[in-house]
This record gives sequence, structure tokens and C-alpha cells, in this order.
Amino acid sequence: MYLDTKLCEILGITNPIIQAGMAGGPTTIELVASVSNAGGLGTLGAAYMKPEEIRAAIRKIKEQTSKPFAVNLFCTDWQDQYDGVEESQRVLNVIREKLGMEYLDNQVETNNFFEEQFEVLIEEKVPVISTAFGILPRDKMAKVKEQGMKVTSMVTTVREAQLAEKEGADIIIAQGSDAGGHRGTFEIEKNTLGATIGTFSLVPQVVDAISVPVVAAGGIMDSRGLVAALALGAQGVQMGTAFLTTVESGAHPVYKEALVNSTEESTVITKVFSGRPARGIKNAFIQAYQDAKVSPADFPTQNTLSSDIRKEAALQNNPEFMSLWAGQGTRLLQNEIPAEKLISDLVAGAKRILS
Repeated sequence: MYLDTKLCEILGITNPIIQAGMAGGPTTIELVASVSNAGGLGTLGAAYMKPEEIRAAIRKIKEQTSKPFAVNLFCTDWQDQYDGVEESQRVLNVIREKLGMEYLDNQVETNNFFEEQFEVLIEEKVPVISTAFGILPRDKMAKVKEQGMKVTSMVTTVREAQLAEKEGADIIIAQGSDAGGHRGTFEIEKNTLGATIGTFSLVPQVVDAISVPVVAAGGIMDSRGLVAALALGAQGVQMGTAFLTTVESGAHPVYKEALVNSTEESTVITKVFSGRPARGIKNAFIQAYQDAKVSPADFPTQNTLSSDIRKEAALQNNPEFMSLWAGQGTRLLQNEIPAEKLISDLVAGAKRILS
């Protein structure tokens, strides 16, 4: 068992560690570049960014590193879904009142930039495209292959892994239910939270079912998790929560504080912020929907509906109404650690265990 895995060979990295592409701001240019410079694969979470913002960020990343990096996009339906909007908006308006905000009506419009975002990645020749919530359409996968770019796809079941491999993904990231943030499940039925299979149950089953390299994701925070993933047949790990408290992270200070003060029992999987299931620290926003016994609108409509509240809560330094995405391993977090040191410690610790 060695750290110089097939994953490293395919992606052109020296350490089998991928920093998750967390959308919404945590994956700063500095974080992505630092991870890549440390031998891992830094990932820009670009799903909510405008095309011109993505282009500018990619160029700045290239100024700070000559190493490979990835950009993550959501491959799913971005059309607004209006079922449940009025009911959900009533709950949100109660929250707005608590924050001193104006009520909003039920008119919703979500910008869909996916086509333009994808073209930016092609034009800028991004080394790796990372996908969540699905896989690239066949015409786009063909264009990626023509450019010699690599594709990683997040999955939450064996069936999804097989489909992603069939459609051309070079790397499969098996995301367990331990993982923080949005679940990578391809298809979400109303009133379900998608697949909820733990990381170390999912990984060996995916490894046995496909032939391309598998990366373990979900609840992995230190060298022990890396070695355990390798022992189960994974070629590396993807980590998100561990990077949220690094020096380079763009996470809000009160978000970082909530992470450091949380435990393995603090998180729940919920749809209330975006309409898609995601694991985060339970707070007053989540509780409001539970008390009202109301289901949120579907993705992306709910994400658009709640965005003003999340922004205002951040301005007010109020974590009770922010989306505090986190995995289940938060007792293992290291606060304000440089990303480069986080990776070097992971690698050194794994080598000690394996020696």
C-alpha cells in the first residue's frame, strides 16, 4: 500500500488528496492554489459563480500555481420548480422578520449559467472538471476528452458509479453520508434525502463494481482516514470540512467558530436551505422548518428563495440562519492551520502508519 497511487498518475499530483469543490465561497483562490502547490488537487467550487467570475478566478489560480487543479460544477436541472414556494416563503418571511428584513413575494428566478460556465472551463483549459449531482452530458464529455482534460464525478451509490464510469468519468468520488454539504445523489425524489450510505460501507462496494480509480469522501479528516480509505481499495481521498478551518478558507468567521465548537452529533441532513439534501450543523433555520412542519421548495428554487436570508445572517454574524455545512468528523478539525501543513501532516502521518 503506497501513497503514489493511480489517482496521482492520472491527475498529475504527488499526494492522493483532493480538496472538495465547496460552492458558495470557502474555496478561495488562495486555498485552491495552496492545496495544489502542496501536491494535492485544489478545487474551485464554481457552481454559483457567474462565467466571468470563474474565468477571472481560474486565471488568478494559474498565477499562483503551475500544478493541476479542478473546477467543480453542478450537473443537474437548474429550472425553477414552483411547487411549495408559497408555503416555504411563509416560513422564510418569519425568519426575515427576526433578522429585521423585508418580506419577499413568491416570484422566483434562478439564473442558469451552466452552458457558459462549461465553455469557460474549455476555453481556459482547466486540467480537471469535477461534477456533482450528475455527470456531464455526452456532447460535453466528448469535448472534454478532445481537449485531454480529466473528469471526476461524485457518486453516492454503486449504480451511480457504474453510470459515471460508462459515460466517461476518469475518477469516481464515492461520497458517503458522513460528508458535509450537498449530497452528490443524481436523482432526488420529493421528501427524500437521497442515498445515505456511510463512506466506509460505500467505498469497497464501488471499488468492486468499477474499473476506474475510486476516491473516498465523507468524514475523512486525518491520516487514519486516508490509510483506511486506501485499505478499502480507494486510490485517494477527497476532503471538504477539514479545509474549512484552514487559514486560506473563505468560510465566514462565525461559521468557522461553529465548526470548531461542534461534535459528531451536531449535524443533520436537510433540504431546507437549497432544496437538495446537504449535511450541516443544526440551527434555528433548520428548526423553523421542523416546527412549521413545512417542506422546502425544490432545488434550485429554494436556494434562490433563501439566499437573501443567508447573506443577511452573514452580515449580522448570526450563525443561526446561515448554512453551516459540515461532515461528521468535526472533533478532528484543526483550527487556522495552513492548507499546506494540513496536507503535509496527512501524508507524514499516513507514511508512519504504513511503515
